[in-house]
Amino acid sequence: MKKGDSVNNNLSKVKQKINKKQLAVGTHVVLSEPIISEILCSCGFDIIWLDWEHGAMDRKDINLHIMAVLSKGGAPFVRVPWNDPVLIKPILEMGPASIIVPFIKTVEDAKLAVASCKYPPRGIRGFGPCRCMDYGGMSVEDYLEKSKDEPWVILQIEHIEAVNNLKEIIKIEGIDTIVVGPNDLAASVGLLGKTRHKDVTKLMDRIAEICNEANFPFGISMGANMEDIVDWLNRKASWIVLEKDVSFLYQGGKNILNLIKDLSH
Repeated sequence: MKKGDSVNNNLSKVKQKINKKQLAVGTHVVLSEPIISEILCSCGFDIIWLDWEHGAMDRKDINLHIMAVLSKGGAPFVRVPWNDPVLIKPILEMGPASIIVPFIKTVEDAKLAVASCKYPPRGIRGFGPCRCMDYGGMSVEDYLEKSKDEPWVILQIEHIEAVNNLKEIIKIEGIDTIVVGPNDLAASVGLLGKTRHKDVTKLMDRIAEICNEANFPFGISMGANMEDIVDWLNRKASWIVLEKDVSFLYQGGKNILNLIKDLSH
């Protein structure tokens, strides 16, 4: 890499798909071992969602996961545990393709998330780049120019209050896309575990309607239920992150065990 070159976080691949109206597909990783991200990237996923909110990983693990994902051409999206500048800042320094901020409810929440990811005067991010600046291999000027648009700032919409405020939230400069969290959205209306209840699907339809009317890209974080996948394709989601590493391990193990049991009878 020549001095001044951009550090590639593979976000451009996701952007290109979305701009071409092609679906970008990812999966979730919650386990701490970076080789898991490397393996899943080898499957061809565009996005690896590194889950610091619910996953069994610490900051050191996340840094290594990001390296593993980038080495295989994937885009590492990191979900932080909360909308907190102190939690967001060190992840930004690792050079992910995006930061996912959970449990956004209000315009004020959204503005704080954006400010946490942007340098002054646009935001409140402190200056201390490391890996995201190729450890000093980029010029400060080039890095600051790149940091205006990267990493992506993604807000998770997973509460009825956020749905009610969504039209105003997506107008805020610096928000690149939103992602729907069906389970907590259902919980916010007293229907935890019932994501296909009509009152929940109406909220998800409303999110899609608002985004599509504004030509604003949105994604979905979900399992691998075929009916749900079809629904989100019909809602015109730009990107889908489905299933997770532990589910692949469990289902793979159960499938081979059941196969052996069937053959041995």
